[in-house]
Amino acid sequence: MAQAVNLVINKRQQRVTYYDEALPDGITLRMMQIPGDTFLMGSPETEVDRINWEGPQHEVTVPGFFLGKYAVTQAQWRAVAGLPRVKGRLNPNPSKFKGEDRPVEQVSWHEAEEFCARLSVHTGRRYGLPSEAQWEYACRARTQTPFHFGETITTELANYRGTDDESLGWSGSYGDGPKGEYREETTSVGLFEVANDFGLYDMHGNVWEWCADHWHGNYDQAPMDGSPWLTEDSEAARVRRGGSWIYIPRNCRSASRTYYQPGYRSGNIGFRVSCEPPGSLQ
Repeated sequence: MAQAVNLVINKRQQRVTYYDEALPDGITLRMMQIPGDTFLMGSPETEVDRINWEGPQHEVTVPGFFLGKYAVTQAQWRAVAGLPRVKGRLNPNPSKFKGEDRPVEQVSWHEAEEFCARLSVHTGRRYGLPSEAQWEYACRARTQTPFHFGETITTELANYRGTDDESLGWSGSYGDGPKGEYREETTSVGLFEVANDFGLYDMHGNVWEWCADHWHGNYDQAPMDGSPWLTEDSEAARVRRGGSWIYIPRNCRSASRTYYQPGYRSGNIGFRVSCEPPGSLQ
């Protein structure tokens, strides 16, 4: 008989600040205030399933900013896709898994950037993709555990592949955590009703999220001010964070990171937007 697992999930109530950005067609985009602070970025060498490119751990001081409460939804994407073009074209309905409140996917890094550009023109605020440091800082919300809610994860808290795949050597459990289900598709944002202390949902699983940074194989000489780490190659691979419905729990960790080429599209990659603190919120 399998041994019972004592699973500890940290739960608490927090008061958070946000604003709602009005989009066309009566759609809104909720932006959560992320207070500035210094944090330890990357994973410790003792973390289960750690990969060397998650280190070395280093302190980063992140100024305050705003970040989307959820990954951009298909309704939000369509509303912004109808705004005037800045550089590139946007397909208003690109997603494989349809649903107004599901995250948009099948969008490239370039298309996510075009979304941010159109949104910026429409609102007069500076929207963009978060830097990798901003993303991890926001995901952790002042925690240092592998997941913002504790040492492990279950499919009752997030959408990821909770079953084993022996052909790939993949485990559906993480550490002492249990196996779970494999939904094989995205789920509506906020479905699990589990937010971190900054009021952000779905930072673990559902869809990978594009970041602004070019990919680097480790954090040697990485910026310490929370800014994107860029090179002169505009077509360099871009960072993605957070894991997804098709990947196992180790990929959903706060420190987990990988990359794709900026023109790549997939049914398990979406994004959320960041915004510099406005001088005043009307």
